[in-house]
Amino acid sequence: MSVAIVTGGASGIGRAIATSLVARGDTVVVTDVNADGAAQVADRLNGLGKGKASATALDVTDADAVSAVYQSVKDDHGRLDLVFNNAGIAIGGLAEELTLDHWNRAIDINLKGVVHGVHAAYPIMLEQGRGHIVNTASLAGLVPMPIGIPYTATKHAVVGLSLGLRAEAAGRGVKVSVVCPSFVDTPLLHNVNPDLPETPMSGDATGDIAKASPRLYTAEKLARDIMRGVARNQALIVAPAHGRLAWRGVRLSPGAAVRVAQLAVNRIRS
Repeated sequence: MSVAIVTGGASGIGRAIATSLVARGDTVVVTDVNADGAAQVADRLNGLGKGKASATALDVTDADAVSAVYQSVKDDHGRLDLVFNNAGIAIGGLAEELTLDHWNRAIDINLKGVVHGVHAAYPIMLEQGRGHIVNTASLAGLVPMPIGIPYTATKHAVVGLSLGLRAEAAGRGVKVSVVCPSFVDTPLLHNVNPDLPETPMSGDATGDIAKASPRLYTAEKLARDIMRGVARNQALIVAPAHGRLAWRGVRLSPGAAVRVAQLAVNRIRS
């Protein structure tokens, strides 16, 4: 059975990933900046009677804290098999509505949080000669998603980071995958621009998102897709099916994809 770390594990996709891991018998460390939430998830997972879960507070913007947690898990268990660099926040608003605070927070959490996780996990896995790093990006990292371009930019960066690292790691026993889900029904969508200057998209953005994409995937279904993709060592785990269709459309005609995105902007503006 595997030893795994999940960041952003107190809710949403992270919680669903941790649940899937424990359900199959793995040992999971659930981390989150919300320490109480992470502890509640771990307690619930320990009631499943299969794998084991523990919790620790972790702010992924703190590189030293990330390194300390990852090294501690390796020291405690003798190995670190799986890392899910999943923590992230949602940023919404038109470019002219956004401040540098929006940009910096997106970069600090969505991009540098993943960088810190990779920087901490990769040397451990190289030394072991095995391991799998799974970074959470978004369909927004593959398509031209407007009305939140700091989020889009960081998710594109996570895709590039992951695929580049996968190429470097391939001959050294370490696997790397990146998860690119379409809109998933998680607390992320209900808490856009957390503790940041407000825009019309701040707070609960599910209504605005429904105008552009009425289909929301569940975190539990996505976790099953992720587990399947990790087992198959997929480079890109894109879900659900309509997300893969959108990705295919971008590759076939980037210009047309931008025009489709413009229609979404117009619907939200109206």
